[in-house]
Amino acid sequence: MPEGTTPLRIAIVGSGPSGFYAAEHLQKQQDRIIEIDMFDRLPTPFGLVRGGVAPDHPKIKTVTKAYDKIASHPNFRFYGNVTLGQDISHADLLAHYHAVIYATGAQTDRQMDIPGEDLPGSHAATEFVGWYNAHPDFRHLTFDLSQERVAVIGNGNVAMDVVRILARTEEELRQTDIADYALEALSRSNVREIYMLGRRGPAQAAFTSPEVKELEDLSGADIIIAPEEVELDPLSQAYIQSGQDRTAERNVQTLTRYSQQEPQGRPKKIILRFFVSPVEILGTERVEAIRLVKNELYQRSDGTLRPRPTNQFETIPVGLVFRSIGYQGVALPDIPFDEKNGIIPNERGRVILPDGQPAIGEYAVGWIKRGPTGIIGTNKPDAQETVNMLLEDIANGKLLEPAHPTRAAVEEMLHSRRVCFVTYDDWRIIDQLEIQRGEAVGRQRLKYCYVEEMLQALAEHKGIPVPTQQES
Repeated sequence: MPEGTTPLRIAIVGSGPSGFYAAEHLQKQQDRIIEIDMFDRLPTPFGLVRGGVAPDHPKIKTVTKAYDKIASHPNFRFYGNVTLGQDISHADLLAHYHAVIYATGAQTDRQMDIPGEDLPGSHAATEFVGWYNAHPDFRHLTFDLSQERVAVIGNGNVAMDVVRILARTEEELRQTDIADYALEALSRSNVREIYMLGRRGPAQAAFTSPEVKELEDLSGADIIIAPEEVELDPLSQAYIQSGQDRTAERNVQTLTRYSQQEPQGRPKKIILRFFVSPVEILGTERVEAIRLVKNELYQRSDGTLRPRPTNQFETIPVGLVFRSIGYQGVALPDIPFDEKNGIIPNERGRVILPDGQPAIGEYAVGWIKRGPTGIIGTNKPDAQETVNMLLEDIANGKLLEPAHPTRAAVEEMLHSRRVCFVTYDDWRIIDQLEIQRGEAVGRQRLKYCYVEEMLQALAEHKGIPVPTQQES
């Protein structure tokens, strides 16, 4: 394809941070015209920035201002409410684009694989997070907040978010963009004790330092850590003293300080435990307790510290359990998938076919590329690496040869299938409507939580017929 003549057509499937960072890096290429079409199954962009970041962390969400700038590029288009495998197929993408980048993230959660995990009252943290963030996939869920004791399994940042939202007062939550129905349910919550259970020690906790320090800002909850919980075993002590992990060092200092504080008699308690793993969730018709095994650390041959169970057990009475042991990628129709690792098999972003050869013109970025690791900013160098591989392949003539490489052909296809796609300008309207809805009730934003609700509000604002169920 001669430079400067025919536009290079790139599809990005998924509109989270990794997808936008891939688009940004493509936009920086000055030697050719690149048209980017970004697809998302939801009418709203930004992935977990909208549907995963805790509502009491508004500063993190300001990263969307950078994505707005990327979306404002004249050669960028957003097609929301378009589902791969339903509205468009893998074959459609190959027929309309010179390259395709998959940026679909990790849409489900990992299982603990222990008895009782499927009892009523046992949930994935991803479900709770999606529910309180008004994600359409989770709006229908309910959680029994009449229970007094809750166990959160895991101690990463998502687990910390769950703990914090359960512990927040109604007044604190009202200042956020939490879903209105979640605010109502949490304001009636009977939860009084929240156990956060980590399988390794305080030096190996997965949360970041700002997350654990934020606990002391909660006005309605005491932090409870028994002094023995923060005592370092010899291996952890040596690890901290090595100075190789400043985050771990700061976390231990914060946790030690918490263990020395006297409870203030606040309505709720956050109880941090370490070196314990769930072995069974107990109950007849619903969750009644959780059985834990005490762990100890050992050093593997590669130098990493791992937990292993001892013969000591205990049972904690709880009525609600949230597992937060990691997100899990989901297979896309007709695209290679590594079930074990929950990713699209790839080499530095190049999709690898079952025969071990790279797929021409197909790439992966973000969590579907590397697994659910890192923070939002981690996706930027990850996306740049993938896009560099794409550019290298273009330079070597390794790209798709689409039969219909025009934006008009894509939109004609979507219209012919009566797909009610949402543009980025449409999203801006939805965004403003949500802010206006919030202002009307003294909140910063009141999110729409159903796709049909978004489409109806958009149609009414634009003065056009409301899409039918078939069209949406």
